Amino acid sequence: MAEIKLYGIPNCDTTKKAMAWLEKHKLAFSFHDYKLAGISEQKLENWCDKKGWETVFNKRSTSWRQLKEAEQKKITHSAAAIKQRMLNNSIIKRPVIEFGRELLVGFDEEEYKKTFK
Repeated sequence: MAEIKLYGIPNCDTTKKAMAWLEKHKLAFSFHDYKLAGISEQKLENWCDKKGWETVFNKRSTSWRQLKEAEQKKITHSAAAIKQRMLNNSIIKRPVIEFGRELLVGFDEEEYKKTFK
C-alpha cells in the first residue's frame, strides 16, 4: 500500500476528524503540520494542478474573512491563490491527503472509504 501523508494543522477540527478516521481504520499515516513546517510553493502548485486552486483554497476560513475585500478580489487564478497561501497557509483547505496518485482535500468519509478500500 502507498504511503498516506496527511497535511494540516493539529488543532483543526476537520484535520482531527480525518486523523481519527484513519486511526479507526488502522491506516498508518505521516502528518505534516504546515503551520510549523510550512509548505512549498511547488507542493501548492502540484495540488492546484490536480484539484484546482478553488478546491485547495479555503474561502470559509477566518484567515480569508480577515483579508481586506480588495485583497480577496485579486485572487482570481491559481498564481494569485498560491501567492496568498504562501503568505498565510491557514487559507489552505484542510486536511490534504496524498496517497499514491490520489489527492484528497477536506474530509469526506465516503471519499475516504472509496480511496482506502
